Amino acid sequence: MKKYKKIAIVRLSALGDIINSAIVLQFIHRAFPEASIEWVTEEVFSPLLKHHPLVDAVHIINLKKIKKEKNFFLLKENILYLKSLKEFDIVIDMQGLLKSAIVSRLIGKNTHGFDKNSSREALSSFFYKTTSTIEYEQNIVKRNCFLVSDALGFRLDDEMILNKEPIFKVEKASFVDAKKTNIAFVIGASWESKKYPKEQVIKLCNELKENAIIVWGDEYEKKDAEFICSASPYATLAPKLSLVELLSFISSVDLVIGNDTGPTHMAWSQNIASITLFGPTTSRMIYETPINIALKSSSKVDIMKIDKNDFSIKDISLEQIIKNAKELLRHGV
Repeated sequence: MKKYKKIAIVRLSALGDIINSAIVLQFIHRAFPEASIEWVTEEVFSPLLKHHPLVDAVHIINLKKIKKEKNFFLLKENILYLKSLKEFDIVIDMQGLLKSAIVSRLIGKNTHGFDKNSSREALSSFFYKTTSTIEYEQNIVKRNCFLVSDALGFRLDDEMILNKEPIFKVEKASFVDAKKTNIAFVIGASWESKKYPKEQVIKLCNELKENAIIVWGDEYEKKDAEFICSASPYATLAPKLSLVELLSFISSVDLVIGNDTGPTHMAWSQNIASITLFGPTTSRMIYETPINIALKSSSKVDIMKIDKNDFSIKDISLEQIIKNAKELLRHGV
């Protein structure tokens, strides 16, 4: 097996994808304990990686800000910064988009990514020196793990993924009462059709009769969270949390119930029991385990053309969620 001393990971966004990609760190470290691992990401996600014990450096770029502000000078500044990074033995693009492929190529010549039939944007493959082939429809965690193990030439199987260590090292949240059974409800998502109705969340809180803590990310979500808390005596509002604080909170509860979104995926990353609800997306977005369950509505999904008007998540029955929640709590409490 070839030795690597300096490895770059490119995964720019989004939160759930950063979380599902970071699993590879422990496996790279196990195969190459002396290697330096550096990560390139958007600034908003950098706090999750900056203090990770297996990440030696985090390199920040601001593509979203550049796009929003159409700032040529910031673009030039980012390009110059990427070109200034010292040569890596290999640069692995875990995102597979044209923008991440260009970023990878700016960093170094020895680039690796998905081939044209395995990525969402086939043009990205032309920027890589070597590529991996794995069906786009495959589970996202398996895709990430296969890409990295194939690039670096080491074995990585399902048993290793199933028995992973918690991906991030964090302290437990001080405001979570360890004497109670705590369920975090993640009510937000990147678009409306991915959200389980708040009226249904109220019913879940009232049926489960445990300490339900409602997570929110912005003022719009906070209003929904307050509505739930006003209607259920079992629900309380989570405080405003930074990304690191959110991760700490998720790592401190007994169960997470939520939509297909980053904070819900944090539960899987930390080996915390979870139920993820899917409507317009599919369970390929999580790696299911005995304690990490996916519940999908009956709608058919084309992952290459997501229908954001698919509100079928509302059809996932309360009884099904409650049954799984009680089983998971019996398993863990």
